Amino acid sequence: MIVSEQGRRALNDGAFIVIDMGKSLSKVSLWDRAGRRLDVRARPNAVGGGRLDVVGIAAWLVEALGAWSAHPVEAIVPVGHGAGAAALRDGALAFAPLDYEAAIPADVMERYRAARDPFGVTGSPALPHGLNLGAQVWWLAEQAALERTTLLPWAQYWAWYLSGVAVSEVSSLGCHTDLWVPAAATYSPLATRMGWAERFAPLAHARDVIDTLRPDIAAATGLSAQVKVLAGIHDSNAALHGARGFGDVADHEATVLSTGTWFVAMRRAKSAAPVLPEGRDCLVNVDVDARAVPSARFMGGREIEMASGGQPVDNPAEQAALLAAAAASLASGAMLLPTLAPGCGPFPDCTARWIGEPQDRRAAACLYAALIADAALDLIGARETLLVEGRFASAEVFVRALAALRPDSRVLVADGPADAAYGALRLIEPGLAPAARLRQVEPLAGDVHTYRARWQTALETTP
Repeated sequence: MIVSEQGRRALNDGAFIVIDMGKSLSKVSLWDRAGRRLDVRARPNAVGGGRLDVVGIAAWLVEALGAWSAHPVEAIVPVGHGAGAAALRDGALAFAPLDYEAAIPADVMERYRAARDPFGVTGSPALPHGLNLGAQVWWLAEQAALERTTLLPWAQYWAWYLSGVAVSEVSSLGCHTDLWVPAAATYSPLATRMGWAERFAPLAHARDVIDTLRPDIAAATGLSAQVKVLAGIHDSNAALHGARGFGDVADHEATVLSTGTWFVAMRRAKSAAPVLPEGRDCLVNVDVDARAVPSARFMGGREIEMASGGQPVDNPAEQAALLAAAAASLASGAMLLPTLAPGCGPFPDCTARWIGEPQDRRAAACLYAALIADAALDLIGARETLLVEGRFASAEVFVRALAALRPDSRVLVADGPADAAYGALRLIEPGLAPAARLRQVEPLAGDVHTYRARWQTALETTP
C-alpha cells in the first residue's frame, strides 16, 4: 500500500522515529512533531565474515523500538548507507547482505570492471571492493545467488522489514552504485542488460508511505499497528535534504559536507560544476527528486579514528586542549599525509605517513581531515556557503581549520541536531522548520596556509 501525497498529509500529530543504518553504527531516534529529539539509541555494528550484521541489527531494532511504545508514534523513516542491498526470496531474506569492505575475488572484479558503464554515463567512479553496489550484484549473480530474488537497497530493506512491502528508491540507487544514470533518471545500461533493473523492487519516492507496521513487529514492539512506514532514503542524501531546510542553504549556491564514517560533500550548484575527475572519488549523487548532485567523498571518520588510535575528537570537554595541540602542530609542521583508506578520497593511490610527531595525534588527524576535505571541495567547485553536519561538526579543530583554509566561503555548523535524521523528518513534513540554528565557524588561529603549502609539497615529493 503506497500512500500518495494526499494520504501522507493525513498523518496525525505525534511522535516520529528515524532509523539510521550506517556501516559502523546503527542508530534510532525519537522526535516530536516540532522536530525536537526526545531520545536516541545506538549500537555498534558487528563486523566480520564479509556480511552485514542484519540479524543482530534486527533484534536490537525491535528492542529499541519497544522502549518507545508509550509514545504516540505515527511514522517511521528508514535511512541507510548506499553500498548495501538485500535479496528477498519467497517473502524472506534470501541471505545476509554483503559487507562492502569485504574483498571481491580479483578475477570477478576484472570481469566486472570490463562490463561496467563509463563514469560519464553513471557518475559512479570505479571503487574498491563492493563500494560500487553493482560489483556486489555481479558477484552474487555469478554465484547464481539471485535466482527468484527481488533486490532492494539497504535503507529500503529496513522499510520492508518493518512493513512487508518491498520498494526501491532513487537516492539509494544513484549513489556510486553503477546502477543508475543521473541524467536520464533511469537504470544504467549495465543494470538493464544484466536484467538487474527488472529484479529490483518497484520504485517509490523516499517520502511515500508504503504501508503500516507488520502485525508481528507491532506486537513485538508494542507500537501501534497503524504506524506508517516511509520508503526511506540514502544517508548522505538525507543530510542534504535536511540542509535544504535552512534558509542559508535552501535554493542558494551551497555545499553540504556530511560527516560520519564517510565525509561526503554535495554541492547545489547555481552555475555549471567543473568536470569531475573519475580517479579522485568524485561522483554524481541524485537527490530524493532524482536531480543530479556533484559530489566528492573520502573515508574521513575512519581515517580520523585510525590516525588518533580510536580516541574521540568531538568530546566537548577536550576541545580547548585539542585546539592548543593543533596550534602546536601548525608551528612544528607535524602532519599526516594521505591516504589511510587506500583507493578512497582525492588521493586514492598515496600511502599514508607521518612527518614529525605531533603533540596530540587527534588534533593532527583533524588538521589532516580538513586538508583532505578542502581538496575534495575544490574538485566539485564548492563556493560561497559550506554547511558541515554530522558527528565531526563538533570537532572544533576540523571545522575551524576548514574555515581558515576556505576564507572566501561561509563555513556553518548547527547548534543542535541538523543531520540525516532531520532530513528524514522533512520527508514526513516538508515545511518542518529546523530546531537548530546555524552559526558561522571562527577560523583556526595560526598559519594554516603555510601548513597546507608544506603538506602539498610533501605530498608531491613523496615517492
